[in-house]
Amino acid sequence: MQLAVAIQALSIVAFAAYGAGALLLQDMVEEFERYGLARLRVPIATLQIVGSLGLAAGFFFRPLLLLSAAGFTVMMMAALVVRVRIRDPLTAMAPAFVLLCLTLYLLLTA
Repeated sequence: MQLAVAIQALSIVAFAAYGAGALLLQDMVEEFERYGLARLRVPIATLQIVGSLGLAAGFFFRPLLLLSAAGFTVMMMAALVVRVRIRDPLTAMAPAFVLLCLTLYLLLTA
């Protein structure tokens, strides 16, 4: 159980930070352009922040944990597809893959 709590906490921080960065940092604006997803930057960032809040609420209300973990699992699968499509190196794909594994773990063990 302690592993799941640690993974949940790490996921909350990672997705909230990435979402905030995507909204606020010029580097992230350029990354989304490189992905071919410039028009989706704000909605994706918003979903990441809202989803991280869902993961946090999941400490108290399990259905929100499941919903948020499922959403992030799908999002990270899509992120990997985008990274493959633009031919990023494996090292650039690693964060999305790790977050996919973490959120899938939460989904399957919650």
